[in-house]
Amino acid sequence: MKKIDYGVIALLLTGGCDALLPAAPEPETVLAEPIPDLTPSQLATHLAGDEAFARVFSPADGLGPLFVAASCESCHIGDGKGHPVTTLTRFGRYDGTTFDPMPAHGGPQLQHRSIPGYPAEVIPGDATGVTRLMPPAVTGLGYLEAVDDATLLALADPDDADGDDLSGVPNWIEPPPFLTPGPGRVERDGRYLGRFGKKGATLNLLHQTVGAYLEDMGITTDLLVEDPYNRQAGNLTGDAVPDPEVSSDELKNVVFYIRTLKAPPRRNEDDPDVRAGEAYFSEVGCARCHVPTLETGPSDVAALHRKTIHPYTDLLLHDMGPALDDGYTEGSARTSEWRTAPLWGLGLAADAQGGQAFYLHDGRATTLREAIGLHGGEATASRTAFDQLSAEAQAQLLAFLESL
Repeated sequence: MKKIDYGVIALLLTGGCDALLPAAPEPETVLAEPIPDLTPSQLATHLAGDEAFARVFSPADGLGPLFVAASCESCHIGDGKGHPVTTLTRFGRYDGTTFDPMPAHGGPQLQHRSIPGYPAEVIPGDATGVTRLMPPAVTGLGYLEAVDDATLLALADPDDADGDDLSGVPNWIEPPPFLTPGPGRVERDGRYLGRFGKKGATLNLLHQTVGAYLEDMGITTDLLVEDPYNRQAGNLTGDAVPDPEVSSDELKNVVFYIRTLKAPPRRNEDDPDVRAGEAYFSEVGCARCHVPTLETGPSDVAALHRKTIHPYTDLLLHDMGPALDDGYTEGSARTSEWRTAPLWGLGLAADAQGGQAFYLHDGRATTLREAIGLHGGEATASRTAFDQLSAEAQAQLLAFLESL
């Protein structure tokens, strides 16, 4: 007869399951949570979008025929930053005057995977610019969308009128036919200020999500109903699933889910080294582009309406110098220009990347010090100022970045 362990029974009776289960993660390390103060109906939509965001597509669901990933979540694990193995590859050809995204060759995005029996794409041999773009964390994006254009344009200085060697320019984007920019958006010659993507080439989260469904997964929506196909092989056929492959309700739920994910939480704010590092961050000039504080404008979601946020970005383009010039671009950006990356969540990147953090647009830097060292162009003065800090001050500035 098996002996009864009364000690275990007593443990369960007094401590419950908590005695045997691992502790829950600390709130300041969890990204996949809704913003505070959603209404019950908004929270229900958020949860429906969460489920759709995790949906894994198969060829029977319409995956492909060309694709990069089979689900949103596979590139944004835990809603965090992607990994080098999930990077997107984009290409094009620059003739010294204009940039050709090579749509006749399947550009600008490479779909390197395909459904069985269908040829995947390859980078054309005459492409002059090829870049790898690491999927960003999707947390806090609703707040960034809610910042009105006037706030960002007030930060822009395209002609460097103040003589500080920083420009900060908008990427003016022509909206696709399905998109009508909302209130608070500034129009110039039929174009609007882009704010999402590494080059700031998409206008809002709907624009970003519809493109990701099609270009990343080969999934059509009622806004883009034509499957991607292999133009290089001259094969005009797609998958056998009727289009659109995702309903408008599912698309809207996913957009709302992304829109209402909480901002990445701060940690160790009161640590003396972190506070000293924050002062050095401003002193060396990092905060001129990585603007610490922005205000959201009017929003139909009360929880996003006129909020103070701390994303550490101006959402504008800056010339980052030759080391980060991949010869590729989007919209009105030059090949050396990149949108200022938001720094919130920086210290949590490794959690979503298998324990090893990868920084910059393509993950080429594996330490924050290395990432700073690759900043050139308009960031040269700040990089030099960082290099001239004492070892202790540098360590404090890095501790501040890790706290974000």
